[in-house]
Amino acid sequence: MRAWRPVLVLAALSVVLAGCGSADSSGTTTAASATPSGPWSFTDGSGKVVKADKTPTRIIAHAGEAAALMSFGIKPVGIYADESVKTDANLKDLDLTGIEILGQEWGKIDVEKAAALRPDLIVGDWWPVEKAHSGLEEGVDEKSKKLAELAPVVGVSQGKSIVDLAKGYEDLARSLGADVDAPQIAANKKRFEEALAGFKEAVAAKSGLTVAAMSPADDKVYVANPEYAPELLDFQRWGMKVINPDSPDPGFPYWENLSWENVDKYQPDLILFDGRSFKPTSNADWGKKQPTWFKIKAAKAGAVASWPAYWLHTYGHFATELDKLTAAVKAADPNVGD
Repeated sequence: MRAWRPVLVLAALSVVLAGCGSADSSGTTTAASATPSGPWSFTDGSGKVVKADKTPTRIIAHAGEAAALMSFGIKPVGIYADESVKTDANLKDLDLTGIEILGQEWGKIDVEKAAALRPDLIVGDWWPVEKAHSGLEEGVDEKSKKLAELAPVVGVSQGKSIVDLAKGYEDLARSLGADVDAPQIAANKKRFEEALAGFKEAVAAKSGLTVAAMSPADDKVYVANPEYAPELLDFQRWGMKVINPDSPDPGFPYWENLSWENVDKYQPDLILFDGRSFKPTSNADWGKKQPTWFKIKAAKAGAVASWPAYWLHTYGHFATELDKLTAAVKAADPNVGD
């Protein structure tokens, strides 16, 4: 899976379609409507139309995709994640009571436990480069791939925009019976629109600011290629000057790989540090561990902010992350990388 290769250095219930309820801090809600009886169909991110005689009600979903469905009131019977559900950015603030946890490590899914849930749908993002759904890509345990034998697999494509991704899961939730026009969902969308307006304003006020999205690791530093990072494409679309690396890895084009000796190839004014491994002390920690990290002027100046790398799926989460980035842009000096 593209998102995790660099940072690897790093009782069952049926689907609940509840009445209107309150939202948590991440923007999830319990608003939903009655499940339609069927027939059911949905166009997968791969372009394939998946059909069923009845609307699925026993859903197993990958972490972010589960969060997306839960934000529209659809509760999966099972979830598989790439890390502990207590630290996964999509799941850590959600109530997972009654949901079977089928895996908490990339590439490892307990398929026997999954089979016991009798799923009628598997939901995982479609990754165009890998041509596979989340958890079923090349490199995962062969046993994990048997998950796809339990039920049809669908998901929205990790394409050119997180907004499109969120909208895709809204469409999937609607097809499964969610009331996507519920007041709390509308409030989450409004919060996103307000956060977006603030982000655009801050970026416009720092028109010369350049940004690079990076993920340091023990043996090299990865520079993200926006072409394969929908949130970075959104940032570019909204005016942020995110650097496009000129030599992405041909075999894995999500990143350009830099040796630590050449870590200063790019000199942005602001570093967006891979949020899946980011801590407030990360910049200083890497400066101690690899002194060449500070050859990047922005790192030396402490101009580093967390980048929500490859995990965003909901309007609520995107609003929260945009607010954080807006604050970082306002505080940034557009002359640091000169």
